[in-house]
Amino acid sequence: MTVQPYLFFEGRCEEAVSFYREHLGAQVQMTMRFKDNPDAGKQGGGEAASGCSMPPGSEDKVMHTAFTIGDSVLMASDGMCSGKPNFQGVSLSLTASDEQQAEKYFNALANGGQIQMPMTQTFFAKRFGMVQDKFGVSWMVLGGVEHHPA
Repeated sequence: MTVQPYLFFEGRCEEAVSFYREHLGAQVQMTMRFKDNPDAGKQGGGEAASGCSMPPGSEDKVMHTAFTIGDSVLMASDGMCSGKPNFQGVSLSLTASDEQQAEKYFNALANGGQIQMPMTQTFFAKRFGMVQDKFGVSWMVLGGVEHHPA
């Protein structure tokens, strides 16, 4: 069994994945746009025969993408392109290889975002901080962890 995060960026998916590629080394595995759906336009009102709804004017938006950050696979979409992503109650945990890398990732994610807890030393990591990136995704960044969390 596999459980993977699926993030709905509500219209900013491509921008978010590009940001993660630049700052976290994300590697895109595949991307499908709404216009790539073979059933697109078969029913009126943007509703595809497969049941996937295509918001008006979203043909070039991301219907589905899969990308890796390190060994983790994440999936994402523009969703209904509402412009209002909501990631409440969820945080992605990023464990860096060392303290310096943790600081680098934290600062990149904080750029345009909001620091929730500044990087500090804790009993479980030499560096730990919490930040919400400019897309609204919350991250817990760890570095200098003796035993990586399971």
